[in-house]
Amino acid sequence: MNTALAQADHAVEALRAERRDEYYPQFHLAPPAGWINDPNGLICIDGVYHAFFQHHPYSEHWGPMHWGHATSRDLIRWQHQPIALAPDTPYDKDGCFSGCAVDDNGVLTLIYTGHVWLGEPGDDSQVREVQCLATSEDGLGFVKHGPVLAAPDGIQHFRDPKVWRENGEWWLVVGAKENGLGQVRLYRSADLRAWRFDRVLAGAQAAHQGYMWECPDFFPLGEQHLLLFSPQGLAAQGYRYRNRFQSGYLLGHWRPDSDFRVTQPFCELDAGHDFYAPQTFTAADGRRLLFAWMDMWESPMPSKAHRWAGALTLPRELTLAADGSLRMNPARELTALRRESHTFLAQTLTNQQLPLADDVQELTLTLRPADNDAERYGLAIGSAARLFVDNQAHRLVLERFHENRALCTCRSVPLPEGDSLSLRIFIDRSSLEIFVNQGQACLTSRIYPTAGDRRLSLFAEGGRAQFEPITGWQLASLWG
Repeated sequence: MNTALAQADHAVEALRAERRDEYYPQFHLAPPAGWINDPNGLICIDGVYHAFFQHHPYSEHWGPMHWGHATSRDLIRWQHQPIALAPDTPYDKDGCFSGCAVDDNGVLTLIYTGHVWLGEPGDDSQVREVQCLATSEDGLGFVKHGPVLAAPDGIQHFRDPKVWRENGEWWLVVGAKENGLGQVRLYRSADLRAWRFDRVLAGAQAAHQGYMWECPDFFPLGEQHLLLFSPQGLAAQGYRYRNRFQSGYLLGHWRPDSDFRVTQPFCELDAGHDFYAPQTFTAADGRRLLFAWMDMWESPMPSKAHRWAGALTLPRELTLAADGSLRMNPARELTALRRESHTFLAQTLTNQQLPLADDVQELTLTLRPADNDAERYGLAIGSAARLFVDNQAHRLVLERFHENRALCTCRSVPLPEGDSLSLRIFIDRSSLEIFVNQGQACLTSRIYPTAGDRRLSLFAEGGRAQFEPITGWQLASLWG
């Protein structure tokens, strides 16, 4: 067996023995121990779903990137597999960075970025990044075949390939930085090994649009195409772009041998604190599904004290609404995780807080803002977070609390038009995922309630609020 892979697997097992589970997720993909960030290589092949992810198995901190690996047959019960890639060659010695997976005539094939520091480790001004190929006969062990695409002259930051097949050819998008501006470059190939440049698919025209566009993904949805990417360097604008880096999409039209005609400017995918590097894949039945990293660069991560850091979001289905807007909802398979159900009767609260339960991980509720005069009303999760309607700002607000003041921050979205506000909420041990009005908006954030402080409650402040009946469920673990 490859020595680097064996050492990495041994390291993560040693860390696993020290892992504490107070914050470790029950129904989100996370590493056995150590660090993870971007989801990679999402694919369904031969009836098996594969989720790879950027992984540092030697500590809970970011380090030389490996590819961790988990598999599932139903998207809800997962099994960790041996580490798939380790940085052990001259072209990827400082990291097997993000990439994708494709089915090449039945062969599971990974395309990833080999990263090398040319100066001091961590000096982003001196790097070499190339796109590399690896294949597997059994879906578990991988053979590296070396670089297949190098950066053009004048470009150092050149990473995160996403590949698909169309019109008898392979196509690849890759993130890049040229002259201090982010861009997505498009390539094509007959065999996954010899690539030729097609065009710059899209790019920043000025510094305020981002100095680097990471993790691109390009795919059709309905009658349009979406270009997903994670731009670095966007300045905050009021309620928008509040995180260190952002993730979102451009909507438009494309066909091979033509430019991408953008019809909608950049739009954030998720309004929460912790959502980055989304990647999509196709389910066995053709649905477009998405995972993202459920953390954020340069943010406090209390789970590091427990010898692990990072998790992935729930799998989400992407659709286009009748008006052409994007919708993102939990994958339908997740209902199979439901166990005991709870029903909470309708309530009217005036300057009150009403405890509900401390063992509910999914709930659905409907609010009618026009019927309520409370200044703030909604749901509290212990003393760790509150989700509420702010009637003065006309926004839905997610506020979190922690002894580390850097985690005491808010994110919010405008209240949707219409009479009702429908919420579907998933509460894991250290995360919240909120889906608003069947996916019109989403908020994803890490939270850190202490043991014994996870009780859900309703509240109304500065007036009266009516709550319609609420349905909740306990959820099973996905590690089964």
